[in-house]
Amino acid sequence: MKKEIIRRIIKLVIQAQELALKIGIPNILQPGLVKEMIIAETLGHELIHSKRDADACDPNDPSIKYEYLSCYEGGSGQLDRMFKEPKEEREKSLYRIWRNQKIFFAIFHKKNPLKIKVIYEIEPKILVKETERQLDRSSNSISHVGFSENWAKENSKVVYTS
Repeated sequence: MKKEIIRRIIKLVIQAQELALKIGIPNILQPGLVKEMIIAETLGHELIHSKRDADACDPNDPSIKYEYLSCYEGGSGQLDRMFKEPKEEREKSLYRIWRNQKIFFAIFHKKNPLKIKVIYEIEPKILVKETERQLDRSSNSISHVGFSENWAKENSKVVYTS
């Protein structure tokens, strides 16, 4: 029974990858991509599947970009590999926030991990301020910067609830 379920899962993932290739997505299992697809679909955004770009854009104006953070209930959304120093690298790290019109932070249900509970909309300047605060406190030159749902409740607005 278990082996048959695993075989079915593998077959479905292969089918999903074949579909993804038809729209230019080379790796459906790229970390975070499926959740980004769910968030983009929920918000009516156009997914950007390139790893080095923003996560999505406005479907009518590709110059309007959006970044997505996500986590399960009780977790924290993260920006990975943010540089505290040197200055040029820090500016590049912060540009990952500044390039966006908005940042969206999706909280997924813990018991149903592909279902969104709530999405918060965060202004880039607010996220940059908190990111810089965390980087300044860090003893490392490269850090992961985290944002809790409680932080989002206090610093953003809800744009979607399930």
